[in-house]
Amino acid sequence: MGALDEPLTKLVGDRTAKVLADSLKLRTVGDLLHHYPRRYVERGQLTSLDELEIDEHVTVLARIEKVTLIPFRGRKGDRLEVVVTDGRSRLSLVFFNQGWRQKDLKAGAQGLFAGKVGVFNRTRQLVSPDYQLLDEEAGSDAAQQFAGRLIPVYGASAQMPSWKLSICIETALTKHLGDVGEPLPAELRERHDLIPLPEALELIHRPRSQADRERAQGRLRWDEAFVLQVALAQRRAADSALPAKPRRAREGGLLDAFDARLPFTLTEGQEKVSAEIAADLASEHPMHRLLQGEVGSGKTLVALRAMLAVVDAGGQAVLLAPTEVLAQQHHRSVVEMMGDLAEGGMLGGSDLGTRVVLLTGSMGVPARRQALLDMACGDAGIAIGTHALIEDKVQFQDLGLVVVDEQHRFGVEQRDALRAKGEQPPHLLVMTATPIPRTVAMTVFGDLETSVLDQLPAGRSPISTHVVPAVEKPNFLARAWERVREEVAKGHQAYVVCPRIGDEEPADPKAAKKKRQAPAAEDDLEDVGAGSDERRPPLSVVETAEMLAKGPLAGLRVEILHGRLAPDAKDEVMRRFAAGEVDVLVATTVIEVGVNVPNSTAMVIMDADRFGVSQLHQLRGRVGRGCAAGLCLLVSDMPAASPARARLDAVAGTLDGFELSRIDLEQRREGDVLGQAQSGVKSSLKVLSVLEDEEVIVTARAEATRLVAEDPALAAHPDLRTALESLLDADRAAYMEKG
Repeated sequence: MGALDEPLTKLVGDRTAKVLADSLKLRTVGDLLHHYPRRYVERGQLTSLDELEIDEHVTVLARIEKVTLIPFRGRKGDRLEVVVTDGRSRLSLVFFNQGWRQKDLKAGAQGLFAGKVGVFNRTRQLVSPDYQLLDEEAGSDAAQQFAGRLIPVYGASAQMPSWKLSICIETALTKHLGDVGEPLPAELRERHDLIPLPEALELIHRPRSQADRERAQGRLRWDEAFVLQVALAQRRAADSALPAKPRRAREGGLLDAFDARLPFTLTEGQEKVSAEIAADLASEHPMHRLLQGEVGSGKTLVALRAMLAVVDAGGQAVLLAPTEVLAQQHHRSVVEMMGDLAEGGMLGGSDLGTRVVLLTGSMGVPARRQALLDMACGDAGIAIGTHALIEDKVQFQDLGLVVVDEQHRFGVEQRDALRAKGEQPPHLLVMTATPIPRTVAMTVFGDLETSVLDQLPAGRSPISTHVVPAVEKPNFLARAWERVREEVAKGHQAYVVCPRIGDEEPADPKAAKKKRQAPAAEDDLEDVGAGSDERRPPLSVVETAEMLAKGPLAGLRVEILHGRLAPDAKDEVMRRFAAGEVDVLVATTVIEVGVNVPNSTAMVIMDADRFGVSQLHQLRGRVGRGCAAGLCLLVSDMPAASPARARLDAVAGTLDGFELSRIDLEQRREGDVLGQAQSGVKSSLKVLSVLEDEEVIVTARAEATRLVAEDPALAAHPDLRTALESLLDADRAAYMEKG
């Protein structure tokens, strides 16, 4: 075990090591050295106190303005109130029964103060904060330690404030900086003018200037980008070496018959992507391709053509969907598009056809048994389903292609279990309905080749989107319901989307609040932060449907759809809505992707500010899918100047999903983005931004590909192997197993 892998108990003692592990997940010397400052403050440059957010754990640099000891009335004890300032705003520090602190806390002194921001009598305060005085005359060790350089402020916790972390890190630097290896090859560092890693670690923690900090961050960005890209390059190289059965569509076969029946011409983009996939399928090595594109760009059609090519070549294909609603929708649309080509071997079916079976967890025993038999004997060339396809009893005669819809919703083991059902590794096509900026795709899905559909098929109607400020202009909301009635009067249909189901609510108020803060079903409150403030509870499907049926939409056929309905009930509602027997469908985000009802022209999204930008873009993609123009109304209680309204204005202002996904990612922690691909594991990226550091990522990918081609096992690069093992430790192994 290397020195950097040593447990922190040897460095800082058992008690401090336990706090570091429990509160910050820092367990080794290496973890500590790679826990970089979140920001820096300069002596004399006080923290802006008017920007502090309630309930946030903060460390501020401020000057003491006033100290007052106030005895309690009618009982023993006292309250020490200390007012600190940045010269413009003030923050109150409160200590109970700690009057002795007056000896330290004197007006004019400057210090670091850490605690959780609260409010009392409309004044922001920290109760019993930790603090470290920095004034020279006070003889502070911290003041001497930070003299003449930037003061690092670390991501900390209530139990481990920033300056205590700083002391631990100083100890680690002093004792172990010489043990730090060098994962980047010397010639690479020279080519890109990068400082050695030990120097970068020292400068990131002990910068004497902003230039020091920038040099350190520049090197550390490269480390993160390069090590990640080496891991992805190794994965690509390993995959390309695996054997696979080539799958070429035969002339005059099933794919040609399907194409001949299409009532429209493929877009140029669909033709191009289909050709890329066909070339991959014809290879003797398994395809690993990501298919992404705009809402409604025809990804499912492209995937179906790939599946038909595999069936043409004597193999079978499966389409794995994340929800039963989406699996059923895919099955219906595929059968409708194929017609009698989906009835191979059946009375009235085409001689060129195959069977298309559906398998979900809620199917009855007879239907399930027949589907399993059709897959096992090869009669079913195409199987569509949910995680039920992964069960041990599911067998295929010759599985040639796996299509995964919405990859991030499936666990690693689930995907691998399905791919393992082929005698040889089947080809893999991953579809995502959320457009991803180029560098994010390269980082998250870097082991997959990427195809992008950026054209909408002919006949797709434009969608106009408007924000409805329900509180500021209640007449706008009334007008929204009038517009829904007008669309229904024209023979069209509408969706109303709510963030919560609302068919059950705990009696305990605390439990109710907790429930509002976390999803209860596959589609209940997708935006986890939605219930985390003191606003009213999110609007629910059940209550909203009842209100609409009795009020503004009285007389219309209003029904509900959400993830907790019985599967048969969900399927029945969707069938009736698709058949035009329902005017208004009040639903959760269960209709977010894949649902295709061309007659639906209007969508009203309630509490729209509680959804993410990309999610709103996906939702509105459900309308305007036919000849008539689409209308999407984003209803919100948030004030005009709020960040939430700015997000909604961004959605209303563009139909470009790639631009919206960039806005969405800029407003979220980047770790969330990578965490999805890492099966929920915390992101390993600390200084690299997959949105802003495009040049570094692109260059690192080329360098990594070159190095892995020359030295696949990294035999000549032991420190790089060590860094790779750290990235791919047991907790993060899932990251690389996406395929």
